[in-house]
Amino acid sequence: MRSKKCRDCGEIKPSTDFWKLKSSKDGLAYYCKGCFGLRNSRSYRKKRANQGKETRAYRRHLDVPEGMKYCPQCKEIKSVDEFGRNRASRSGLTHYCRPCHNKVMAEIRDRRHGSARNYLLKHRYGLTEDQVNQMIADQGGMCVICLRAPAEHVDHDHVTGLVRRVLCFKCNGALGQFADDPERLRLAAEYLEFEGSQARRLILELGAPVFVGRRHLQEREWWMKARPANGSREQHRRRRYGINDADAEWLFKMQAGHCAVCFEFPAEHIDHDHATGAVRGIACGGCNSGMGQFGDDPISLRRAADYLLRELVKDIPARNRRTRLSFTVPDVDPRTVGVSGWESYREADGRHRRKMWVVGDDHEGPTWLTQCLARIQESYASMVEERMR
Repeated sequence: MRSKKCRDCGEIKPSTDFWKLKSSKDGLAYYCKGCFGLRNSRSYRKKRANQGKETRAYRRHLDVPEGMKYCPQCKEIKSVDEFGRNRASRSGLTHYCRPCHNKVMAEIRDRRHGSARNYLLKHRYGLTEDQVNQMIADQGGMCVICLRAPAEHVDHDHVTGLVRRVLCFKCNGALGQFADDPERLRLAAEYLEFEGSQARRLILELGAPVFVGRRHLQEREWWMKARPANGSREQHRRRRYGINDADAEWLFKMQAGHCAVCFEFPAEHIDHDHATGAVRGIACGGCNSGMGQFGDDPISLRRAADYLLRELVKDIPARNRRTRLSFTVPDVDPRTVGVSGWESYREADGRHRRKMWVVGDDHEGPTWLTQCLARIQESYASMVEERMR
C-alpha cells in the first residue's frame, strides 16, 4: 500500500487517507482528509464571520461510529434506531433524532402557520383557524345537528372534500358510522319510535314492538342458580339483555340475518333500550354505534338526514345586506340564543321534521296500524316510567 506525507500535520499516512487529485503528480491531494476538512472549515467560517453569522464547531463525519448518527440539534451521537425514517435523505433517516425532530417541526409549524391547529386545518380542509372560529360564531357556538353540545369538529364531505359545518364530537362520529347515508338515518329514527318494519313484525309475532324477554329470565337471581348458562356469551346476554341464545337466534332468523335498522348489512349486535333494558332487535355495527352516539334520539337522526341533504342549514337575508344561518323551524337567529336556550327550539323542530317524514292520516282517517302503534307507544311509555321509578 502506498503512503504519503501530509503537508499540514507532517504525518505519513496511507493513500486511503487522502482524496484523489488528478492535477498532482501522484494523483493524491496534498493534505490528508482530516487536515483538508480543517482547511475547508476555516475558509467557510471566515466567510460566515464576515457576514455576521455564527456557525457550530467543526466536526468530522468520520468520527461517528458505524450504526450511529450525529444529531445537530442536541449535538449528540446516538444510535440510528433513535432516528425516524426519511426516504428523501441519502441515509434514509431524519436529520434530527425523534425528540429533536418533533421539537423542530413544531417550531416550524408555529413560525409558518401560527399554531398546530391552524396548520392541520389548512392541510386537511383548506381553512384557517379564524375562518373556523367565524363558522362557530355564526352557529351560535352549538352543533347544528343535536343543538346540545358545543361545535368543535370540522365536518366535511369525504367524496368531494368540501367542508359542511362544525359539529360536536358525537354527531361527527355518528355520521361516519351511518356512512353519510340520509336514508339509514331516517330508518333509524323510525326504528327508535317503533314505526318501522322491525316494530311491525314484532307486533305481529309478540304483540309488542320490543322483545322484553321471558319471565323466568327477568327474575334473574333464581334462574341463574337453577340453570347455568351455556358459556360466557349466553351469560352476558342474560345479565345485560334478559334473553338467552335461543331468543337471540329467533330474532336473527326473524330478521333473515339482516340489520333491524337498515336491512343492508348483516345483523351483529343486540340493540336494546338503555332505560328499560328491552331488546329492540339485532343491528349492524354501524347502525348500533351510530344510534348510541346520537343518544338514541330520533330528533337528532332526522336533523342529521336533512343536514346531509343540504336541507338543514340555510343562509337567509339579514340586516345591512348580509346573511345569517338558519337551521331550526321555527326560524331563530343562532347568535341570539344562549347555550342553554336551544331545547325549546329543538323540540319544536323535531315535531316539524317528524310530520314531514312520517306518513300521516289518509282521507279515511287513521289506519289500523297507526292506531295500534299509538296504543303500544302509550303502554310502552308507561312501562318506561314505572321502570325508571
